[in-house]
Amino acid sequence: MPLVHIDLIEGRSAEQLSKMVEEVTAAIVKNTGAPAEHVHIVLNEMKKEHYSVGGVLKSAE
Repeated sequence: MPLVHIDLIEGRSAEQLSKMVEEVTAAIVKNTGAPAEHVHIVLNEMKKEHYSVGGVLKSAE
């Protein structure tokens, strides 16, 4: 059972997230042979106030 965790900053639409998990699932199936129904994906969306690059919060950009 492949388990994939994806961390990303909030702001994508439900349609974008849906397309992303479809394509990630297809890549896992293609490269591991695991059935799609056994691929689990966890999306962790972070607020821009909770993520920083180079000491600058993404919310400050």
